[in-house]
Amino acid sequence: MSANDTFRTNIKVTVGDLNYGNHVGNDRFLLFFHEARIRFLQNSGLSEMDIGEGVSLIMSEAQLKYKAQIGLGEELGVEVKICDVGRVRFVMEYSVLKKSDQVVAATGKTVMGAFDYEANKITMLPASFIERFS
Repeated sequence: MSANDTFRTNIKVTVGDLNYGNHVGNDRFLLFFHEARIRFLQNSGLSEMDIGEGVSLIMSEAQLKYKAQIGLGEELGVEVKICDVGRVRFVMEYSVLKKSDQVVAATGKTVMGAFDYEANKITMLPASFIERFS
């Protein structure tokens, strides 16, 4: 994966994803984003604990916009891409598609920061990461 590439993965809705309204609960969308982010990074040869040079990731912001309800057993297509790469942060944008009818059920973004867990502080993104995803 590199700049402007969109990663796509599938996630199936389970009973644990539902709330009292019998549709996917709002908290679950962040888990869908997280799962898609992990798969994106793995596909890129990276992980949340090492995006290069031993630098890890930490989330500083999350945003979500609901567009349609999702029910039990629904197969979802989740798209992820990296944009707005800076020196210490970047944005990951997500789109959740209901595969049954091709309706976009949610969109969102997370702001991810480079983090040094040993020093417990924000650090610089690795040059290799910036070059690859800018």
